Amino acid sequence: MASSHDADTAGITRRKSLAALAGAGALGLAGCTSGGDGDDSGNLSGDIRISGSSTVYPVAQEVTRSFAEQNPDVSFNLTRDGSGGGFENVFIPGDSDLNNSSRPIQDEEIQRCRDNDIEPVEFFVAQDALTVVVNNEADFIDEISLEDLRTIWSPDTAPELWSDVNPDWPDEPFDLYGPASTSGTYDYFIEAVIGETEADQDIREDFEGTEEDDLIAQGVQGNQYAFGYLPFAYYTNNPDSVKALSLSEGGSDPVEPSLEGAQSGNYPLARPLFFYGHMGKIQEKNHLQEFLEYYINEAAEDYIAQDIGYVPSSQDMVDANLENLEAAIAGEYEFEPISTR
Repeated sequence: MASSHDADTAGITRRKSLAALAGAGALGLAGCTSGGDGDDSGNLSGDIRISGSSTVYPVAQEVTRSFAEQNPDVSFNLTRDGSGGGFENVFIPGDSDLNNSSRPIQDEEIQRCRDNDIEPVEFFVAQDALTVVVNNEADFIDEISLEDLRTIWSPDTAPELWSDVNPDWPDEPFDLYGPASTSGTYDYFIEAVIGETEADQDIREDFEGTEEDDLIAQGVQGNQYAFGYLPFAYYTNNPDSVKALSLSEGGSDPVEPSLEGAQSGNYPLARPLFFYGHMGKIQEKNHLQEFLEYYINEAAEDYIAQDIGYVPSSQDMVDANLENLEAAIAGEYEFEPISTR
């Protein structure tokens, strides 16, 4: 199992780089780019199919709702399939226009898109603070290290009892909840927390997996010795139902999950959120082009933080997204992750 200091340092560097790219002031909840009003888009009509991440779903849900109010002849089919499930079953086969994702698209997925004559176009949406939660009655724990988190979830260790990890914790079995294997949050957690394993599987299998993140909170709420992880937005939907743990990494001071921690990169499980577009469909559909411009601008609005629970896009990210959109419309886009620029 990978748990080296070098891996931890690399993780911190990646988070800091992404936070810097997201830009100071993105959270400030002041000075954000104002969203499009749809008034100059003409009489738009048509269908838009959006698949993918349950993490990004609340943002897409609000943006599609407001766009449809202004453009009633544009209809949306928005589903929660998981990032990987959306790519695998909907986007790569060419059945959706956009795929929400809580982790970057993988090289294998890019190649499979291209095998189907699809050039995926990357757009940054927001920053999340992936949150580790326990039952409110778990008064024996308020914080946890990334190392102990790895021990709990790794198939190489897979402790049965809380006391197997820390002798100060109770002699009670873990009741584990998390995203399903089709989820981008599942993929991210394996990469950021567990790393390489000696076992055949990437993560222990004796947990309740679901694409409904609210069900994770409900499961943890129902058992004093339950343990789970979920996007920050879904924790903020259930703040009185479960308790969020502060996280430490490599002996550092524990950091509470928060928008500020996600923005700065100081929180160990800060991560970027994305959606991906089908370039051919972007070229073909005027109403999709208009919606994407609207979505990009709305992702920088204050309500992304205040009402949903993610760090909004910064102006730099808005500009980068608009450049990608312009290139896609012209048919000149070739995949280059925003996070590597």
